[in-house]
Amino acid sequence: MQPRVWACGIGLALSCLISPVMGVEALKLPSKQTQNATTAKPIIVNKAEFGVLRVEKDGKTTLIPTKKVPFQEGVAYGWRIQLKDYQGEVTWREVLQLPKPPESWATSNTENFSLSPDGKAANIQRTDKIKDGVIKNSWTIASGDPIGKHKIEVYIGDRRIATFEFEVVPPIRLQKPTPKA
Repeated sequence: MQPRVWACGIGLALSCLISPVMGVEALKLPSKQTQNATTAKPIIVNKAEFGVLRVEKDGKTTLIPTKKVPFQEGVAYGWRIQLKDYQGEVTWREVLQLPKPPESWATSNTENFSLSPDGKAANIQRTDKIKDGVIKNSWTIASGDPIGKHKIEVYIGDRRIATFEFEVVPPIRLQKPTPKA
């Protein structure tokens, strides 16, 4: 068995000397894209939540689950998705669909923001480094936003990982009690 291994070793060494291109091709490493595809962990959603955001006195943000968002300027709403055993970098995409176009769209990151031709949907993409497996995003009600049914879809790659359907509703107004006669 020893002579064959030795003969193969000499044959490989000579092939690299005779044809440097073959030697380079034999040692070529997989591309980074291929490495990521083969070593990427599967995405598993543990929990997906939608609601109104409330900022506490200490600055901590609390998500209050609801499917009804009051139409009141400055009210923030959004989603939070817990990915199972996931840490590192993740690129996600969100599509926010409104019942009709708002008076205007605004975002702090216009680089990865686009609108549908009819102006009723916004598409954003972000890459986040996450330690606790949580990705999230929020929006704030503005005066020109439409009331009605809204939908948010969240994707990682081409896979939809969550859908949130909710309604922006007129704020509840407390009626004054009628005096008894």
